[in-house]
Amino acid sequence: MFPDLVPDLKAAMPELRGKLEANAPTAPLSWFRTGGPAQVLFTPADSDDLAYFLQRLDRNAPVLVVGLGSNLLIRDGGWEGVIIRLGKGFADVSIEPGLRVRAGAGAPDVKVARAAAEAGIAGLSFLRGIPGAIGGALRMNGGAYGGETKDVLVEAKGVTRTGEFVSFTNAQMGFTYRHSSVPDDVIFTEALFEGRPGNPEEILAEMNAITEARSSTQPVNTRTGGSTFKNPPGRKAWELVDAAGCRGLRIGDAQVSEMHCNFLINHGSASAADIENLGEEVRRRVREISGVELEWEIKRVGLNRA
Repeated sequence: MFPDLVPDLKAAMPELRGKLEANAPTAPLSWFRTGGPAQVLFTPADSDDLAYFLQRLDRNAPVLVVGLGSNLLIRDGGWEGVIIRLGKGFADVSIEPGLRVRAGAGAPDVKVARAAAEAGIAGLSFLRGIPGAIGGALRMNGGAYGGETKDVLVEAKGVTRTGEFVSFTNAQMGFTYRHSSVPDDVIFTEALFEGRPGNPEEILAEMNAITEARSSTQPVNTRTGGSTFKNPPGRKAWELVDAAGCRGLRIGDAQVSEMHCNFLINHGSASAADIENLGEEVRRRVREISGVELEWEIKRVGLNRA
């Protein structure tokens, strides 16, 4: 357990509307369902509330932003500082003129894809294949099934660590493979996307095909963090993992998926350390067999248990 900072924060932020929790469990925040406590968990009411909080928060306090937690491993020692969870106040999706879709950073990618499809806006179907929220797609240039965030983004908005509102055009995002160059201290709050004219039935059929493809090739109904490693240039991470003999490899209740070996699974009681150690063992074996240094795609944060 960490020292309780919530009373002091509440005293310094009398107009705060969001929810503050001390030593909150983080297992419910990530798809792996592991991790130690968050010293402070803050769920802002909206972007104004978020800015108000950041303006008054100690500049040296570590901050971690969480959406759906699909690509996140919080270590067993927890997070010493503040975790900001973008919840319902950041989940709105609306259709705008010009084949545009505006979405909060906490909106699930699939919700945005579905809204676009129903409005006859093509080009966003790939979001159906990303098991996360829009904030993560912006930060990592999320992509799947032939599409990437950079292909459809018009503008992203956010709040800096000091509580200043900022916006970025597509060009200013500095997108590369699974990466944007926006400073890490910017918390994305919403995005504006633009597609092209399409037939709703055809778009929904495309989304259904993506759903079926995921279900048949990925362990979608398990405690997993999605793709574990980035694809090296010209290679596929799962093929390298498979060639290194790691399919089904296990440490405790953590296992390399037998269905898709670029996925790690928590079978129920795996610790964050079990999962991370398994990933590191996979990296070691791949390096030994192929000479390729796999790079983690899953974000690993927090303290190891003492």
